[in-house]
Amino acid sequence: MSGTLYLIPNLLGVAAPEDVLPARTIAQAKRINHFIVETPKLARAFLKTLSPERVITDVHMRACTDADSIAQCNAWLKVGHDVGVISDAGCPGMADPGAVFVAAAHQANIAVVPLVGPSSLLLGLMASGLNGQHVTFHGYLPAKTDARDAALKQLERAVKTSSATQAFIETPYRNAAIIEAIRRSVAGDVVLCVAQNLASEGERVTAKPVGTWNTKDAESVAGKAPALFLLGRFAI
Repeated sequence: MSGTLYLIPNLLGVAAPEDVLPARTIAQAKRINHFIVETPKLARAFLKTLSPERVITDVHMRACTDADSIAQCNAWLKVGHDVGVISDAGCPGMADPGAVFVAAAHQANIAVVPLVGPSSLLLGLMASGLNGQHVTFHGYLPAKTDARDAALKQLERAVKTSSATQAFIETPYRNAAIIEAIRRSVAGDVVLCVAQNLASEGERVTAKPVGTWNTKDAESVAGKAPALFLLGRFAI
């Protein structure tokens, strides 16, 4: 009898697990002994947070970047082991490689169970005041300046032609730079929402027209805090 693939949401930042994760999610993460993870070090820290007494050396863990990770995941499942997929932060399959393991499980007729937990995309969208019925998530924008500015202009056009909210993420140390790029490339009447440290210490959500963001605002979201960026129109 095959095992089940469980998608286990990680914390988005510093928080007590029981304040963020439902009891069922915590219980499954504690029970499962086979994992596919984005970064093993972070996954081990997460599992120890859930269960300090757990002996992590007894846990079977494979990084999703390993060449044979999909084959290993399916091998575990086919002999009856339940397998958990853990991202570095938030829900697996969102801006990480987790989706390929889900796709492989479906192709092998293996059950997939998504567990409840924090999603920066959903939490940020909820708190933004922007259109939540039509949303496009772009993951990471290009890193090079010219390509990034061109991508931002495309997002601006999408907002103006469809009213759909455009969402993306960025490496934390580039937070200030991306806001300056938005100020430079996007029309001042488009609303920019920046959501940081969601469901964690220091949670902050700011939404206002691009034209009202200034250098001080950009500096205030700089640093190592993960952020979700959304461009759109207020829903009123």
